[in-house]
Amino acid sequence: MSDGGLDQLFSFRDEPVEEVTEAAPKQKSRAWWVVRNVLLIAGATVVTIAAMRAGGLHISVLLVVAFFIGLRAVLYAVSEVAPPALPKRRGGAGRNDDGRALDSLRAAVRRWERNLDRAHTDPDLYTSNVLPVIAELADERLRLRHGITRTSDPRRARELLGDPLWAALHDRGRRTAKSRELETYVDALERL
Repeated sequence: MSDGGLDQLFSFRDEPVEEVTEAAPKQKSRAWWVVRNVLLIAGATVVTIAAMRAGGLHISVLLVVAFFIGLRAVLYAVSEVAPPALPKRRGGAGRNDDGRALDSLRAAVRRWERNLDRAHTDPDLYTSNVLPVIAELADERLRLRHGITRTSDPRRARELLGDPLWAALHDRGRRTAKSRELETYVDALERL
């Protein structure tokens, strides 16, 4: 034991490191593998036959040997099968223009920005993509904050949402919304 105390114990110093050389993997001979499997099958057969006879059951030795050979063959086949390759990530997904990883929220916001930009010029896209999501958000906010939905209490929901948002959600054949109208809808949802 050293007499240097804790300072010596916790101090940093270069200590000689022994290099460990990896031993080359031993080549198992094919003969040894066969002998080992024969001994394993023979031992399992003897134990199984002895246990069966002790229990008063008689079974063919060839059947037990065939069972253990088949079992060993299955185990060998399973050990030789390589695990499946890991799935590859798509190159462009989840990456920014300069190669940095994006988070899911930012990707969803960008997807919505693109949808809203396209919805300004395409009334069908606005009706099929934007309005259902605004309606779902409105129902969710009404349910969480006030315990109602647009269908359960339409009069109260109309009061809470306001006439512009209510009209937008219930007039499906209308034109696309302008940016300031969408801002009004979002403000109405945030007020809930």
